[in-house]
Amino acid sequence: MSNTTMKLHDLFQAHTALKQGEIILDVRNPDEFAQGHIQGALNIPLPELPQRHGELKTYQRVYIHCKRGGRAKTAFGVLDGAGFTNLVCIDDAGMDLWIESGYPVAR
Repeated sequence: MSNTTMKLHDLFQAHTALKQGEIILDVRNPDEFAQGHIQGALNIPLPELPQRHGELKTYQRVYIHCKRGGRAKTAFGVLDGAGFTNLVCIDDAGMDLWIESGYPVAR
């Protein structure tokens, strides 16, 4: 497996059928996460990622997203630099477009 990018609308399709060993990583701040997130997403805020990235090594695939795409790209770079090969970065958008698109939001 190698690291790649994906569009938000493709994440919507993937999230409805996440396989065992796959996780959606939300790198927004806890207050943003509490206001609304993708059901089942794991919240590790970007500043905490270096100390907590070990939690992600057990997953076969990690879908990374944020509010608009910027922090997801940064997180992707951090994890890629740490040797992860199971990453998918949602780099074109994030939770704002998710909500605009009418996709389900957990609170």
